[in-house]
Amino acid sequence: MKHPVDVHVGKRIRHRRWMVGMTQQQLAEKVGIKFQQIQKYETGMNRVSASRLWEIAETLEVPVGHFFEGLEGEAAVQQESHDFLSDREAMELIRSYYAIPETQRRRLFDLARVLSESNAA
Repeated sequence: MKHPVDVHVGKRIRHRRWMVGMTQQQLAEKVGIKFQQIQKYETGMNRVSASRLWEIAETLEVPVGHFFEGLEGEAAVQQESHDFLSDREAMELIRSYYAIPETQRRRLFDLARVLSESNAA
């Protein structure tokens, strides 16, 4: 059975890999393993060792703690919430969003906030 922490860490690995535009194969080659192992990490099927997580963090240019962010309380609501990290369209939107220059990105963010508030009313 998958442990919720392993699933969370795997999702964060997948999310960051997507954000930097790296394939599973590319990540696997950089850390010296087969891409199937990356697949198992990303699904939470296999637990990532501390040393391997360190290598993945260095390759993806984030601190190790990045993979644990948002974990508090996640295990309790994991089945109830929509999993944006596994939604391909959401991931493409996020990647596109961060490709926009910062000043324009801020304007887009403000527009999205206004539009979402007007739909909520």
